[in-house]
Amino acid sequence: MPDTPAATQRARVRVPLRFPDGYSVDAELVTFHGLADGQEHIAVVLGKPGPVPLVRLHSECLTGDVFGSARCDCGPQLREAVERIAERGGVLLYLRQEGRGIGLYNKLDAYALQDQGLDTYEANSALGLPEDGRDYTAAAQMLRALGVTELDLLSNNPDKADQLRTLGIDVHDRVPTGVFTTPHNVRYLRAKVLQTQHTLPLAELSVG
Repeated sequence: MPDTPAATQRARVRVPLRFPDGYSVDAELVTFHGLADGQEHIAVVLGKPGPVPLVRLHSECLTGDVFGSARCDCGPQLREAVERIAERGGVLLYLRQEGRGIGLYNKLDAYALQDQGLDTYEANSALGLPEDGRDYTAAAQMLRALGVTELDLLSNNPDKADQLRTLGIDVHDRVPTGVFTTPHNVRYLRAKVLQTQHTLPLAELSVG
């Protein structure tokens, strides 16, 4: 396990969450001191977390989370995760990792290359950027600061579970999210299955 300095909780504040479809839930947002990457990540504590809470590591996606972009499944995954975690009790880590870590402007440049036929990973590579530049050291720090060292992970991405385990977090089970397809994101979802072994039903992701 890497020797990573401990992070500490900075502040906690109650925030009522309201979603466009009418779903609402009260949450507690937690900020931190001492995160390894210096970013302003937050934890969203939902329900009453038990000894093995349900946890999602959700990478920020301005286009999907805020503007409802149909080119990805980030917005629907965020909405689903909040409700599922609230029902069971757990934590959503909202991580400032736009575009799998390459940033908003670079992500939009990658979109332009995808419009020319590249998939999401090929587009990043064509820009000289990593296919997935995310590091979850800060996420592990946040979890420990919250007293969470074992969890069930709400994710289709095996790399998230692998990184957390390497960082000393005991991931009991990886719980798949729903499948949220649109005519605009099917190629994106297929690429996630084929390139990074996301647990999505490939047979259902046909390109029309």
